[in-house]
Amino acid sequence: MTSNISDKDQKDWKNFLEKNERLPNKDLEKKESKFYTTKSLDLHGYTLDEANKKVESFIIDCFEQKVSKIKIVTGKGLHSQNDKDPYISEKLGILKNSVPDFIKSNPSLMTKIKSIADAKIADGGSGAFYVFLKKKL
Repeated sequence: MTSNISDKDQKDWKNFLEKNERLPNKDLEKKESKFYTTKSLDLHGYTLDEANKKVESFIIDCFEQKVSKIKIVTGKGLHSQNDKDPYISEKLGILKNSVPDFIKSNPSLMTKIKSIADAKIADGGSGAFYVFLKKKL
């Protein structure tokens, strides 16, 4: 049976056995799981001012409850009426742009936030975003 194994392979195998090394068992390795306690907030139908107040209180409540991930659904702004008013920027009033800016410009909220990221398509895509909260000590 050894005739089918090359001389190099035989030598490598002999060296391995002599060193008494152990191969890592990939089945026993503990994988780092990214399990998040998640809550969602849907802002459809809210005005910008109402949405900002709701988001602020929601983030504070979630931080106190040790929630690690928040999904905030703002919508894509497809039904926004801002295009009819020449004195309002089309993008300024859309919640999907304004709410993340409100969060980023609020220093007390940012002390509780680890990061903000775009939502996956399954969670609303460009009509939603994630807020990852820091751990409460």
